[in-house]
Amino acid sequence: MQPVTPQSLSCPESVHAAPSPEPALAAVIPAYNEGLVIGSVVLQARQYADQVIVVDDGSSDRTAAIARLAGADVIEMPENGGKAKAMMAGFARARALGYEAVVMLDGDGQHNPDEIPAVAAPVLAGVADLVIGSRFLDVKAKIPAYRRAGQTVLNGFTNLSVDGGSFATTDSQSGFRALSRRALENLTFSSEGYNIESDMIAHFAPLGLAMAEVPISVTYDVPHKHKKNPVSHGFGVLARIVGLIGYKRPLLSFGIPGALITLFGIGAEIYTFSEFYRTAQFHYIVFTGGFAALILGLLLVTSGLILNSLVIITRSSAAGRGPL
Repeated sequence: MQPVTPQSLSCPESVHAAPSPEPALAAVIPAYNEGLVIGSVVLQARQYADQVIVVDDGSSDRTAAIARLAGADVIEMPENGGKAKAMMAGFARARALGYEAVVMLDGDGQHNPDEIPAVAAPVLAGVADLVIGSRFLDVKAKIPAYRRAGQTVLNGFTNLSVDGGSFATTDSQSGFRALSRRALENLTFSSEGYNIESDMIAHFAPLGLAMAEVPISVTYDVPHKHKKNPVSHGFGVLARIVGLIGYKRPLLSFGIPGALITLFGIGAEIYTFSEFYRTAQFHYIVFTGGFAALILGLLLVTSGLILNSLVIITRSSAAGRGPL
């Protein structure tokens, strides 16, 4: 796909020009204390997007002022509320301005704005509602081993949270992605911080929104790097995903573990009585542990069956109300 015609950077009037009568593509960039790089990110993004919307998430530096000087439409949050809150504010602005597609990318310089056309192409062509720029489809940079390992775990759990398994992501945490107008109108979920990427996938899948991935590059040699410790960040996102799995697929999160624990309990009881008849010695500890495992396993299986029935009833009720 050929990039959108660049806006003139030499004409002062173009900085605050209103969007075209039929605006096509907006770029939404969350930023927190990114005064060192936000200007260059905005200038590059403006070559491909009709409008660049920067959400200044309570920065204490000159992020907002520099973004405006570079030609961005800036939303200033009164305090730092996290990425999810900032992104939702940016999406709301793009939706209100009538854009047919939005591309989101980080404001720290990790993403290459020159790849905006590639990420947005499937959405603009009408073949996808959500396009994820994946760092792992065609690896173009040296990605630290701990990031690869952590991402593999998060990908696996995210894919488990997707109903029906119709879409499997290779980069669930990528912040470089594009959304269609239909996706913008279905951002009806709550999210916090960096959970928004996984929450978006899990929310869109049961709605039937088409999702795809395209390869992107990434650089980790940026001034501020990641704002959070990668270990705490990873465990925080994982806890959220596990919660989603428990809510959407209770048989998977309760039934399967319950069945395994039940089998363990049965095995322990069989071992206890077989040893008693063979040696006349009764292993009280094994018997007690096996009995407890048996009760716990049966409770988990029962809970999974009950919750699964409730999920089916809820989905049937939602389907009766018609499409979103």
